[in-house]
Amino acid sequence: MQLVIAALALSTAAAFESPYLSSLSGARNGVSMQTATLDPPITVAPAPAAPTIVATDYADEDALFAASTFPIKPEALVARCKEVLTAGIGTKDAGACLDEAFEFVGPVVGPLGRDEYLSALGNFKLEEAFDLSPRYHMFAVDPLQTNRVWFHTRTTGVHTGDFMGKAPTGKDVINPPQCMHMDFSGDGKVTEFGFATADRRQGNTGGLGGAFAFFYAVGIPLPFPEGQPFKPSKRYRLFGLIGKLAKRLSKKK
Repeated sequence: MQLVIAALALSTAAAFESPYLSSLSGARNGVSMQTATLDPPITVAPAPAAPTIVATDYADEDALFAASTFPIKPEALVARCKEVLTAGIGTKDAGACLDEAFEFVGPVVGPLGRDEYLSALGNFKLEEAFDLSPRYHMFAVDPLQTNRVWFHTRTTGVHTGDFMGKAPTGKDVINPPQCMHMDFSGDGKVTEFGFATADRRQGNTGGLGGAFAFFYAVGIPLPFPEGQPFKPSKRYRLFGLIGKLAKRLSKKK
């Protein structure tokens, strides 16, 4: 019996001398055996490929400015634009900064000639009725129209004086962001000024910009659709309803 036990011991020892079992046990290389697991292997998704930038989708601004024949360079034109804003776009210098062919072009009003524009602003007297902060920003010369300066404003104000018969309310007026532009002649006179609301969902003027915003904000909205917050027409709403019905019917098929 002792001989059988000794033989089994020797055969077991010999088996662990084999390279296969030795590699599993880690007896020689110090590496522990790996324990089986039910967890799925962790895979790392490859990073998405960077989008290809198509050069022809973008204007070559440096080349366009270099080719421009407009005599006032971009940096100087932006500085001139700020001078005009300081002059109230003609309201504080009796229109001296405005070209004889000047036009005002708004989203609704205009085009207005030089004299008509100055007369209209003089009637509103916004700076006498409101403590205003225009907060102009984002000045840039258009590389595709190098006599034009684009800029933005987020005007705020407080109703502190009489406005078209409306006594001061102390109300804060917060205009939506507005994108503005000025076009210049070669001698630095303004030939066109215009603006448009950039985001009608901001502010407290019903999405209105320009003078219309102040009428609405202090409670005397102008009595025509253009002087009211945007409202889709009946035809547009009908068109949208037809589109929704068509989409529902297509899903049922």
